[in-house]
Amino acid sequence: MTNRNLVVFVALLLLPVVAQAQTESQFERARHRMVDEVVAGAGVKDPRVLRAMRETPRHEFVATNLRKQAYFDMALPIGFQQTISSPFIVAYMTESLDPQPTDQVLEIGTGSGYQAAVLSPLVKEVYSIEIVEELGRKAERTLKHLKYTNVFTKVGDGFKGWPEHAPFNKIIVTCSPEAPPQPLIDQLAEGGLMVIPAGERYQQTLYLMRKKDGKLEKEALRPTLFVPMTGTAEDLRRVKPDPANPQAANGNFEEKIGENGFVPGWYYQRQTELVTDALAPEGEHFVTFKNEEAGRSSHLLQGLPIDGRQVAEIELSAMVKYSNVIVTSREDALPSVAITFYDENRNDLGHNWIGPFRGSSDWTQVKKRFRVPIQAREGLLRLGLFGATGELSFDAVSLKPISR
Repeated sequence: MTNRNLVVFVALLLLPVVAQAQTESQFERARHRMVDEVVAGAGVKDPRVLRAMRETPRHEFVATNLRKQAYFDMALPIGFQQTISSPFIVAYMTESLDPQPTDQVLEIGTGSGYQAAVLSPLVKEVYSIEIVEELGRKAERTLKHLKYTNVFTKVGDGFKGWPEHAPFNKIIVTCSPEAPPQPLIDQLAEGGLMVIPAGERYQQTLYLMRKKDGKLEKEALRPTLFVPMTGTAEDLRRVKPDPANPQAANGNFEEKIGENGFVPGWYYQRQTELVTDALAPEGEHFVTFKNEEAGRSSHLLQGLPIDGRQVAEIELSAMVKYSNVIVTSREDALPSVAITFYDENRNDLGHNWIGPFRGSSDWTQVKKRFRVPIQAREGLLRLGLFGATGELSFDAVSLKPISR
């Protein structure tokens, strides 16, 4: 073999290694950009949390075919009707928990294992419970492979907690019960913190709770949307969703803003203002999105139940006005009102939208019917500029289901 052929032969052998290195380098750049733009950019400040987010390889916790989306600020399906939470929500919940190096933390809802991995370098130990056996076993393998040695997992009903390792300094719940299960309250140490999304299935609030004299004092952080807690906590839910009659909650924006400053009924609020104006199309309030930096998020989202076996079409309508709206070249920067459908495993079944709105316009009504896939079990209502620049307002957002 000549020297030249030897060099070519060695280069061919190294191609998979080089390609892998390039891929890991690309993931790292995407992860750092995500933290700078989405996590820190949306208000997370704790340097330890930001460092953990930069160092945790989120792409390792999602399916191979979804890795290109791993560092977008979005939830992704992981099977069995579960999702991996969006990076911002993971970082925000982690920061709210005020993790300390001596903390023993209980996590309810292991899912992919990503939240536990983010907590791992910040605390002494993480105990994490997953009710779905296949997910729990897979998360255990992933965490062991990535050498998160202070994370301990088990398969079981999170409603019951993990009493043999109690009390816990902190508890983080990454699935949504109607209210905190009593066993978790019992297993939280006096003075300890719990971060938990609670409320109706599609109208949840993320709470920070502190245990004082055996009871929880709660602080509402922000509206949110998590998958439900399965098992006992979900079976005991008093208010059930109505998937045959999906409606937009607070679509006229007349509900009073709470002390946390967020628009009720909606979540993922970005660069949003509730405006009071006697000339509003419906009532006295509407929402306005303003953005001066192309690509920066400015939107509201709302989850809702919708069963495609019962609903054939959905009519989406809204009043809109806009001023100096400029659409950038990014595919996802489409100022619009939209609805996305998901199947029972939270796989995306299609994005349906009215827009994009460009330029300027006074108040006008927009309306459109969309076919509902028969596999649909949930929907996501979206309003906003979505990376475009300018000013865009909405009022009287409504949904009208058409039965099969």
